[in-house]
Amino acid sequence: MSTAEWRTLHRHTLVATAIVLTGLAMAAGVPTAIGIAAGTSAQVALAWVLPGVAVLVGGGVAVDHLRWRRTRYRVSPTSMELRRGIVVVANRSLARERIRSVDLGASPALRILGLVKVTIGTGDGRQGGAGEQTLVLNPVSRDEGERLRTLLLDRGDPASGGERADQPLATWNPAWTGYAPLSFLTPLLASSAVGAVFQVSEWFGRQQVPIQVTRDLAEAIGPWETLAGLVAGFAVVGAVASSALFVEAWWGCRLDREPSGTLRVRRGLLTTRSVSLEERRIRGVEVVEPLGARSAGAARLDVVATGISSDRKKELSVLVPAAPRRLVWAVAREVAGLPDAVALRAHPVRARSRRLWRAGVAVVAMAAVVVAAAAGPLPRFWTWVIVGVAALVSAGVIGLAWDGYRGLGHGLDERHLVVRRGSLRRSTVYLQRSGIIGWRIRQSLFQRRAGLMTFTATTAAGRGRYSIVDADEHEGLQFAAGVVPGLLEPLLIRGGDAGVSLPAEPPRRGGEADNSPGDQYRA
Repeated sequence: MSTAEWRTLHRHTLVATAIVLTGLAMAAGVPTAIGIAAGTSAQVALAWVLPGVAVLVGGGVAVDHLRWRRTRYRVSPTSMELRRGIVVVANRSLARERIRSVDLGASPALRILGLVKVTIGTGDGRQGGAGEQTLVLNPVSRDEGERLRTLLLDRGDPASGGERADQPLATWNPAWTGYAPLSFLTPLLASSAVGAVFQVSEWFGRQQVPIQVTRDLAEAIGPWETLAGLVAGFAVVGAVASSALFVEAWWGCRLDREPSGTLRVRRGLLTTRSVSLEERRIRGVEVVEPLGARSAGAARLDVVATGISSDRKKELSVLVPAAPRRLVWAVAREVAGLPDAVALRAHPVRARSRRLWRAGVAVVAMAAVVVAAAAGPLPRFWTWVIVGVAALVSAGVIGLAWDGYRGLGHGLDERHLVVRRGSLRRSTVYLQRSGIIGWRIRQSLFQRRAGLMTFTATTAAGRGRYSIVDADEHEGLQFAAGVVPGLLEPLLIRGGDAGVSLPAEPPRRGGEADNSPGDQYRA
């Protein structure tokens, strides 16, 4: 069959839609039936819920049948075309030379039926995703998805001859699951579980049961023992939930470099995902070390690339999840061509003082909370709990301030600007100097008093802005001017002892007197 012939989506899309809608109907119908049955009877509840389920599933399948009949696609030698629409027919076309990504995904329902969802994108959108063009084929068979991916992303040279194998860069290790409970997601998931307990209790009209059980335990074994048990249970639930999510998202993760000049990430346990990224769009890498993972010697690798829309940035930018730091750095060097090491410049001690002052404000606020608790009518048990929490928070804030200063650094190699910052989320960014399109220089009132500045390199890749925070104003200006020679020079004043500084007012136009020392650089 010629590639220019129109093709249809897979007819099993109707089965997948029925499965998904049945699951949604059950998720919504069971609590509704329980609530109705509590006031009447099970027969009345089913009489209300089952017709609604039938209408939802039947109507959804009927609409999907119309969508399936009205959707066609084809791949011509020059373009990828999609025709779809039930009431209004839309014809869309992407030039094959502009296609930069063909990503495959499969929910559990699609995996059962051997289907995949194909997302074809140009990857040429601006920051925020504006301007990016995508075509979605949902669903096609897995073999058809792989055929389209290979056909549309093949940039190989036909004259090279022979097929080259993919180069594996990173492969999933189940031991990485041990890093999942160390994320900030753990307490959030545990809190969600607590909220779910109260929600289920409300469904059955027993809202006070969780509180009563806690009160009975405190009377039976003591308040401190009950508090310790609740904290331990909270931690266990959060750890199990975060580990389960991590495994579902990253099970079988594999990062390969394909002969066509594409990086491909495949991952997922229940819902599988296959993400492709052209290497010529890569402008650097970011090694992310959250506090918990960093304490265990782990890190995560993100890619800094152009054309990644904001709504899919998290999905497309992560190359390696939380994994041993040594492995992550090895993959980063392989992906971006990094040197073995770059000496980073330390920031002035004044930057540490700024962080400690802010931490001191937080400590004073905690002390005020403790004083208010001690003077209030709270029982002694809760007073001691508040004191303990305040002490831990105060120590943590001071420690984070000190650690945040130790994490500051910036440097250069032949190809990259290197920026490191953060404590709760420490990141080290290697950004190609050729990808920097401008500088944004900011100095607050308190920074001016301390002789510090924040220098932000702007780029069309990744987050779009990467900041060197609280650098010495003179050293920072010299450094920023040297990152991309000529980019910042028109705005700088160079003078003997004054070093490098910005003009106090916009540069004068030609013909005006200039009494400043040294050379004046103007646009």
